Amino acid sequence: MPDFIALTRDVLEKGRSVRFQVWGSSMTPFIKDGDVITIVPVSAESDIGLGKVVAFLHPWLTGRRLVVHRVVGRRGSSFLIRPDHALGHDPFAYKLCDILGRVVRVEISGTHYSSRFRQGREEIDFHRR
Repeated sequence: MPDFIALTRDVLEKGRSVRFQVWGSSMTPFIKDGDVITIVPVSAESDIGLGKVVAFLHPWLTGRRLVVHRVVGRRGSSFLIRPDHALGHDPFAYKLCDILGRVVRVEISGTHYSSRFRQGREEIDFHRR
């Protein structure tokens, strides 16, 4: 049976989106523990920009976990990425090949509704489920 990261990578490499429930607090309040996110593949640097939320394999966490954090800048050909909930921490640099996809939708527990989120950042669909 393939593991979650391998399966996610395979689906994204085929140009399809992936939807799954997240856990953790590193992206609070934007994405909270238990929210469901949709990730689409990225294939070029133009797919990733300042303020976009991306999924990547964190190389230093046990088992190279899939992590979702925000792009906060560039350093040469690398993207500077850090969690929203840890603004005091220095961002880490990742290459395009480290980034699996970007978040385009967040589903929040509760009743169903749809709206667009914009606060100087990329528009992302928010839905209550």
